[in-house]
Amino acid sequence: MDKILIVDDEAFIRENLERILAEDGFRPFSVDNEEAAVRMIAEEEIDLVLLDLNLGNRSGLDVLRSIREIDPDLLVIIITGYGTVESAVEALKMGAYDYIKKPFKADAIHLIVRLALETQSLRRQVRSLRRAGKDKGLLSGADMVGTSPQLLQVYRQIREVAKHETATVLITGESGTGKELVARAIHNLSPRKARPLIEINCGSLPYNLLESELFGHERGAFTDAKTRKIGLLEEASSGTIFLDEIGEMDLNLQVKFLRVLEDRKIRRLGGTRNIDIDVRVIAATNRNLREAIDEKAFREDLFYRLNVFPIHIPPLRERREDIPPLLDYFLKRFGLEFSKGNREVSREALDLLMRYHWPGNVRELRNMVERICIMTSAEVIRPEHLPREIWGESPRKEADFSFEIPPEGILLEDVVGRIEKDIIAKAVAITGGNVAKTARLLNVPRGTLRYKLEKYEIEVSD
Repeated sequence: MDKILIVDDEAFIRENLERILAEDGFRPFSVDNEEAAVRMIAEEEIDLVLLDLNLGNRSGLDVLRSIREIDPDLLVIIITGYGTVESAVEALKMGAYDYIKKPFKADAIHLIVRLALETQSLRRQVRSLRRAGKDKGLLSGADMVGTSPQLLQVYRQIREVAKHETATVLITGESGTGKELVARAIHNLSPRKARPLIEINCGSLPYNLLESELFGHERGAFTDAKTRKIGLLEEASSGTIFLDEIGEMDLNLQVKFLRVLEDRKIRRLGGTRNIDIDVRVIAATNRNLREAIDEKAFREDLFYRLNVFPIHIPPLRERREDIPPLLDYFLKRFGLEFSKGNREVSREALDLLMRYHWPGNVRELRNMVERICIMTSAEVIRPEHLPREIWGESPRKEADFSFEIPPEGILLEDVVGRIEKDIIAKAVAITGGNVAKTARLLNVPRGTLRYKLEKYEIEVSD
């Protein structure tokens, strides 16, 4: 129910407006002075203000200025009497939504209030669309292309969980597999599709900024908090929030977010009361969260709260039959975008692409096709048009451990040990001796890696 604040020093006007607004199903509040108005805006989640320009000894313009300092996004409709239209125009310049002259009719109030609230709703949706990006594709298109059994299973999971609008989803998969596309598809196929989809990358912001972005803050909560800020969890209410790279969230913030999942309430930084939210949570990570739990880098209780409906996106190398339709899709897309016409891929080039291990997954394939479409006008894509790593010349190509076994035989444990030591030493060199990055590169727990570093006497920086 939308909450509307009436600020007028005439009791008759306040009572009349309260009656009109209540008839339309709104929840009206009314005050007769600036101090009470400011206090009400701070304490309640006001959606709209009806402000009289003449408040006894106080100018409505001053009150408008105070309101906008507290909440710049709050819409204000000015009520003005005869002879103060110039002041109403001044109020519009200061950011008021519109004005209405006394004496007003109920029909005029119905109309202007409804338009203002629709404008507020549209503004919120525009903000969420800007954050989410322009590509809001559904299951078809949006780079989700393929008919492999693994991808068909993902499609089935998306359609099923989309029906259950409160179910929390955890999407796992390597970088570049399209986790954000799955999140968007779930939202766009759900009953919440007309409401906001808010996306944020948990690894892109430090703890304090991420906390403020998610929960919002009150004016004065910290040094730079000059106005109230609505957090993304609150802005996504009745919609969906997508938390990408949830595995990078700070442990202290994990505790606070766990309470959100349990209670469906938030409290802004510097706030004194809880705010109810209705939001579906979709999280994604390219980390092994079970290993992160073992390393005390992720909370086990939060993992089980997130893992209500797990969806795993397999890497492209495990579903190579999706490579040809992806190639065709991206060639048509970028051919149209760059006005290069239709392209084909030669048999020799396709063979190389099918054998490549695609460490960057679909994103790497997409970027490669885009680069080729920019750099060449050839109608047929041949091996010479492909990047060198596709030919097998990349230093990251899969290692070949084949060797001849002598007639006298070998001691398997020694051979495996030498190979393992060599691999770990190379990984340490790549990461500059950083244990955490090395463990992630080799996909082993940090404790296991430290044991092997000591065993093989390999020096690291930390």
